[in-house]
Amino acid sequence: MGTVYAEITLKNAGDVQKALDGLMKEQEIRQVSVTAMVDTGAGTLVIDETTCQQLGLGIKGLRRSILADNSKAICKMTMPVEVHWKDRNTFCEAMVLPDTATVLLGAIPLGGMDLMVNPVAGELVGVHGDEPLGMIL
Repeated sequence: MGTVYAEITLKNAGDVQKALDGLMKEQEIRQVSVTAMVDTGAGTLVIDETTCQQLGLGIKGLRRSILADNSKAICKMTMPVEVHWKDRNTFCEAMVLPDTATVLLGAIPLGGMDLMVNPVAGELVGVHGDEPLGMIL
């Protein structure tokens, strides 16, 4: 199986809440669409500093991490991000890796959206089928 990529949209979760509360317009929500590498070995969402700034994400702390090349790094952890893939979404923290050019979609957001990698097709699929499982308002 080769590398799997997914088109996702990231939104500042604080902005989403403000829009729901009527404190800002929906079109003012800071968001960015990116092509993310699906990395089931990564714990959470990994973004670069530019994406963090575009989303206006607050930093809630630092975390020691071991990277794929076995090197160690201290990374910023953001306030929540809303992650969208097709008709699914979830919330998670993002790890800011300063020297990366690739957004990584890790295990926590994949699980939150009930997604897995189909190794035969080399694509994301719903763990329990492709029917939307989200909330109905």
